[in-house]
Amino acid sequence: MRKNSIFAALAALAALPALLSCADGGLPEWAFGEFVRPEGSNPIIEPDTSSTFFCPMRGEIVKWECADTFNPGAVEKDGKICILYRAEDDPTAGIGGRTSRLGYAESSDGVTIDYRSPVPVMFPDSSEVSRRYEWKGGCEDPRIVEARIDGRTVYVMTYTAWNNETPRLSTATSPDLRHWTHHGPAFLDACGGKFRDFACKSGSIVTELRDGRLVAAKVNVNGKESYLMYWGELWVCAATSDDLVHWTPVTDSDGGLVYLAHPRRGHFDSSLTECGPPAVKTGHGIVLFYNGKNAVTEDAADNAYPLNTYSAGQMLFSSDNPLRLLDRLDKPFFKPETNFEKSGQFVSGTVFIEGLVHHLGKWFLYYGCADSKVGVAVYEP
Repeated sequence: MRKNSIFAALAALAALPALLSCADGGLPEWAFGEFVRPEGSNPIIEPDTSSTFFCPMRGEIVKWECADTFNPGAVEKDGKICILYRAEDDPTAGIGGRTSRLGYAESSDGVTIDYRSPVPVMFPDSSEVSRRYEWKGGCEDPRIVEARIDGRTVYVMTYTAWNNETPRLSTATSPDLRHWTHHGPAFLDACGGKFRDFACKSGSIVTELRDGRLVAAKVNVNGKESYLMYWGELWVCAATSDDLVHWTPVTDSDGGLVYLAHPRRGHFDSSLTECGPPAVKTGHGIVLFYNGKNAVTEDAADNAYPLNTYSAGQMLFSSDNPLRLLDRLDKPFFKPETNFEKSGQFVSGTVFIEGLVHHLGKWFLYYGCADSKVGVAVYEP
C-alpha cells in the first residue's frame, strides 16, 4: 500500500504545471502550458442544421443548433471526455437575441468526437425556474465539475440563465450529464436576497486532481472549510458554499462585494477579466484560468493584440488565503490565431475558455471560437 501511495503521489506531481515556453515568452513555474492545437482537428464541433428538437416553451420543432455552437464546459466520465456546449437556434437574430440550449458530445481521445446527441440535454423547460430566469434567452456558457457527496458522484454546472432582461449566474446538478435539475440563481437567497437580481455570470469552482480527475474541493476561507467559486465578468469576485448549489458572495464589512482582480489598462485584459474553467489547486497555489478582453480604444488596450479581442490568461491565488492574488500573467497564454477564431459572430477574434479536463495524462482545454464553433488545445506535461 505504501508503494502504491508513493506512485500515486508521483503521478499527481507529474500532472502539475511545469515551466514551458509559449509564443509570448516563457511561462512562470506555476502556470499551465504550453497548450497546442492538435493539427487538422479543429474545430471539433460546428453548427448542425439537421438537428431538431421539440421546444416545450415554443410548442414547436426548432433547429436548436443551426446558428452557432460554442463556449463548452467539459468533464471526464467513464473514461471519456464529455463536452456540453452552447448552441443557438436562430441565425437571423443578433447576439443576445437567440435562444441558447446545451448540446452534449463525447470523445475518447479528447479530440475526436465519437458521439453527439441529436437533441439538447439542458434547455429552458416548463418549470418555474425556466419561465422566470431562462426564457427566452436560454442556458448559456456552462462550466462543469465532478463532485463526490455522501459517496455519490454528482455533476455540478454553473451557467448563465438569460431571460432577455438580467443575466444571472445559476446552478444545475445531474447524476449522468444527460438529465439536469435547474436550481435557479446561485445567489438567490444569499445576504437576505441582496443579489437576487444582480447581473452576474461565469462561475469557476475550485477543484483538485484526485484519482487522475478534477473533483470539486473544499478550501479554507476565512477560517471555514467551504467550496469556493471565483466568478465575474468585468472583475473577479468569490463566493462560498456548503453544497455547491447555493452560494454566498464574499463581502466586506459594509456588505459590498470583495474584488480580487480587475482589468488592467494597457494589457490584453484591459476591458474584462471573465472567469473561465474550474480553477485548480496545485502545489503552487490555486490557478484560475480566465478570459481577458482587450479594450476597444488604443489608449487603453495592449496594442500588441487586436482591439476588442478575447484571449486567455491565468492567475495564481494563495492556498492559505484563496482570496489573495499572488501572481498573474502579463501576456495571454492562449490567443486567437486561426481563421475560425477570427470570424463568425465575434469577428474581432475570440478564444473563450470554459472547459478543462485532465485525461490520459494530458490537459485538454475546450474553448469557443469567435462565438461560433468549438475548439480544443492540449498540454502534455
